[in-house]
Amino acid sequence: MKTFNQERLMQVLVAPQISEKATYVADKNEQVIFIVTPDATKPEIKAAVELLFKVQVESVQVSNLKGKEKRHGRYVGRRKDVRKAYVCLKPGQEINFAAGE
Repeated sequence: MKTFNQERLMQVLVAPQISEKATYVADKNEQVIFIVTPDATKPEIKAAVELLFKVQVESVQVSNLKGKEKRHGRYVGRRKDVRKAYVCLKPGQEINFAAGE
């Protein structure tokens, strides 16, 4: 297994995605959704989650979401593009954000 730079792993995960859909996915598929840096790779995400939350990761799926175009009067702007990681945990593993780990 490849070793990663410890400092890099601390910066890969930006935030957990906490929403109605994320809760549904967590209950149904035993997955947790994270917003990650745009240049994060699947092995880096796996290593970062295992390091920070002390859990075993089975697989990682990644999706890139394009930022919405927003208008304010005649001015047009864009929101930032977001990269999400769907992290599938091994059976019996769980991350509880409500407990404030």
